[in-house]
Amino acid sequence: MVDPVLLLAFVPAGLALNLTPGADMMFCLGQGARAGPRAALAASAGISLGAFIHTLLAGLGLGALVAAVPVAFEVIRWVGVGYLLWLALQTLRSRSHAGVGPAVPGRAFRAGLMVNLTNPKVILFVLAFVPQFVDPDAGAVLGQFLIFGALLALGGFIINGAVGVFAGGVGQRLAQGSRVLDYISASVFAALAARLAILERT
Repeated sequence: MVDPVLLLAFVPAGLALNLTPGADMMFCLGQGARAGPRAALAASAGISLGAFIHTLLAGLGLGALVAAVPVAFEVIRWVGVGYLLWLALQTLRSRSHAGVGPAVPGRAFRAGLMVNLTNPKVILFVLAFVPQFVDPDAGAVLGQFLIFGALLALGGFIINGAVGVFAGGVGQRLAQGSRVLDYISASVFAALAARLAILERT
């Protein structure tokens, strides 16, 4: 279904993009530092699912529609800004050092998913990057989008998860029960919100 040559070209290109520090990596770093390795992996899984969903929508043509409609782009962007600011506020209001309690990974997964889905830059990235490797003559276009999306999601999960796990291990050792990491994580979320608020479409 996918041209092997294009697949061989896509894998290193996708890994290079996954290794580039960005909002997803910073989010996992913040989650790991505050809530530990399990939360970091859960957040990375949520982000990866979001990336896969973006690729699915691009394959269906919905991503192009969103990118072409300025109002839709702006709505998604400001929902993302509001959600990140809410996460920052919730972090500051937390009375305990997260990482305790069975619900933390579930919350981290949902947060990662929402952060990725409400970042319109991901939509534009998928539309600009993935179609370069899609060959209509090789078979179903949607199927090719899904294969490339799965590879991007897997690479992102491994790399972002590794960053978050490292931050989690260091953070848990350096600040047992401390509020310092809550302030650091809240600052990361607020900085991501500011970054999303000032981004341009191109």
